[in-house]
Amino acid sequence: MFDYLKSTRQPLTAALLVLPLLAFYEIMVVVLGGGLGGSNELRNGADAWVRSQLVVNDVSVAWALPVAVAVVLILWTIWKWGERPTRPFTAVFGTVIESLVCAAALWALSRNFLPLLDRVGLPTQDVGFQPVATAQVVRFVGAGIYEEVLFRLGLFGGLALLIRLAMMPRVVAVPVAAALGALAFAAAHHVGPAGEPVSTPVFLFRTAAGLIFTLLFVGRGLGVAVGAHAGYNILVGVSVG
Repeated sequence: MFDYLKSTRQPLTAALLVLPLLAFYEIMVVVLGGGLGGSNELRNGADAWVRSQLVVNDVSVAWALPVAVAVVLILWTIWKWGERPTRPFTAVFGTVIESLVCAAALWALSRNFLPLLDRVGLPTQDVGFQPVATAQVVRFVGAGIYEEVLFRLGLFGGLALLIRLAMMPRVVAVPVAAALGALAFAAAHHVGPAGEPVSTPVFLFRTAAGLIFTLLFVGRGLGVAVGAHAGYNILVGVSVG
């Protein structure tokens, strides 16, 4: 019997969605003039952050990062092969639909976030929280992929495992790891040479978004988290005012 809700959470479903998106992103960066070095305006977010660290540590292979992501997804899929869905492409189709719905819901939240902060008495005056108008869909897809792999699969998953190894129950480990991962996700946008100026509303929204993506990752799977993140980025990018 086909269990859709369980199927979307399986690594095979995530791999079937994420790997084609990853290939599309990396190929389009090259086609659009990014070159193999990866240092250009189409690379942002976790992609640019991790690549900068690879360069610092003398890892200059252009394809090192996407290959690493692909290997992780493939190994994860092999590890969980016995739990693979019976109808994987149906699960992928459903994942895409879920991602679009979640992206639209998060976009609606972002458009109403300042009024929500104002109602609870939190500061809103230091920024105009407005969408950024751009048509660079490629970079939005890349951010959705790499930030979810880094912060949800890597950081959240790793923190949850470490906390569990410290003999803490799952009911404690998951919320603590989710909170720490969301704060790191928000803070990462404000560090380094390309970091944005710190803004309380933006930081709070990104923290909330990090928690939402973690909920999607845990409850609906990596594929939905990646799709929702990329879809949200695109909706924000093409919005005006």
